[in-house]
Amino acid sequence: MKKIILYLLLASLLSGCKEDIPMVNLGIDDLYHIPRMQKLALHPAFTGRQYEWLIDGEIVSTERDYIFISASEGIFDVELKIIDSETPYDFSFQIVVMHEEVEYSPYISKVYEYCPAPGQFVNDMPRFEEGDSYESMLQKVEESISGTNDIMISLGGYGGYVTFGFDHTVINVPGEYDFRIWGNSFYELTDKNRKGGSAEAGIVEVSYDTNCNGIPDDQWYELAGSAYYDTQTRHHYSIEYHKPNDDRLPVPDDSGFLSDIEYIPWRDSDGTTGFISKNIFHDQSYWPKWVDSDELTFKGTRLPPNAFDTSGLGRYFILYCFDWGYVDNHPNDYVDLNSFKIDWAVDDKGKPVYLPAIDFVRVYTGLNQYCGWLGETSTELCRAADLHIQDIVIR
Repeated sequence: MKKIILYLLLASLLSGCKEDIPMVNLGIDDLYHIPRMQKLALHPAFTGRQYEWLIDGEIVSTERDYIFISASEGIFDVELKIIDSETPYDFSFQIVVMHEEVEYSPYISKVYEYCPAPGQFVNDMPRFEEGDSYESMLQKVEESISGTNDIMISLGGYGGYVTFGFDHTVINVPGEYDFRIWGNSFYELTDKNRKGGSAEAGIVEVSYDTNCNGIPDDQWYELAGSAYYDTQTRHHYSIEYHKPNDDRLPVPDDSGFLSDIEYIPWRDSDGTTGFISKNIFHDQSYWPKWVDSDELTFKGTRLPPNAFDTSGLGRYFILYCFDWGYVDNHPNDYVDLNSFKIDWAVDDKGKPVYLPAIDFVRVYTGLNQYCGWLGETSTELCRAADLHIQDIVIR
C-alpha cells in the first residue's frame, strides 16, 4: 500500500502543448479544457508493463505517452490503463474540446526556415538588400507567403527549401486532401498528349510536433507523390554547391543566352559534377548573399528529369508534369493536383507512416536539371492553406 501511495505522489501531471492548460500534483486531473486542433500531451510518471489509452471505450494508443487532439468540439471520455502485476492503475477523466477564442486562419502564419539553393531568382524572390541577414530574409519570406499574401518566392536549384506552419495543428482526415500549396506552373499547348509546360516540381515533407516545443525539430516524413516509386527516382540523394569565385573570368556559351556556363560548380552523391550557369536575363548573384559559407549541401529525394528540348536546338523546353503529389507541378486552377494528403507520409525507407496531424510543412526543389536559356529548374510557391478550415472560402 505504501508503495502505491509513493507512486501516486511522484506521478507527473500531463504536460500540454498549451501553456494555459492547468497542471496538478498527483497525476491526471479529472477534467481538461482545450481548443480544437490543439494538442494535449499526456505523460504520466506512473509506470507499468503495458499501457492503454481509451477514448469512448476504444483503444487509441498502447504507448506510455499519448497526444490528444481533435478537430471537432465536444466532450471526450478518456481512460488510462496501466497494466502491471504490482502497480495496476486505471483512471478515467474528461477532455472538453472547445471552439478557439480567435478564429484560425487557413493560411500560413509562420515561416521557420528559408534555405534556397543557388539559382537565377535567388536574391530577387525575395529581394536581398545590403545589410540583410538570415533573419531579415526569413521575415521577407514570411511577409511574402503568409496569410492571404501571394508573393512568389524561389527555392533555387535542387534541394533548396522553405519550412512553414499554421496557427493551429493540421488534422489528418483520412480519405481527404488536408492542405494545398500554390505555385506558378502553367501548361503549354503544343503537346496535346501530355500535360506539360513549366512543371518545376517541389517535394513536400511534413512533421508532427511530438515534443510540443513549437519548433520543427521532430522527425520529418516525405509525402510520397506519384513518382516516389519510379525506378529513376533517387532516394537518399545529396548535392554540394560551391560558392563562385568572383575573380575568375566568366565562360559564355555560343547561344548568347548564357553569360557564364561554369558559374556555380556542384557535385552530387552519384559522383556527377556540373554547373549552375548564369544567364543574361538575371545578372545578380545566384548565391544567397546572406550565407557566409563557401559550400551548401542539400539532401533528399531527386525526381526523374522531366524537361525535354522539343526543338532539338535548345530553344523550346517542355517540363512535363508528374501525375500528382508535388508543388509547382500543375497550374493552380487544378485544386486536387495542388493538394496533399497527410496519409501519403512515408519514412526514410519508404514505409507508410500514420500521422494523426502535422504542425510543419517543408517544400524543397526536387529536380536537378538545367534547361538552356530557361536556367535551372527551381520550385516557386506563394501560399498554402489548411483545407479543413471551412469558415473561410479559399480561393
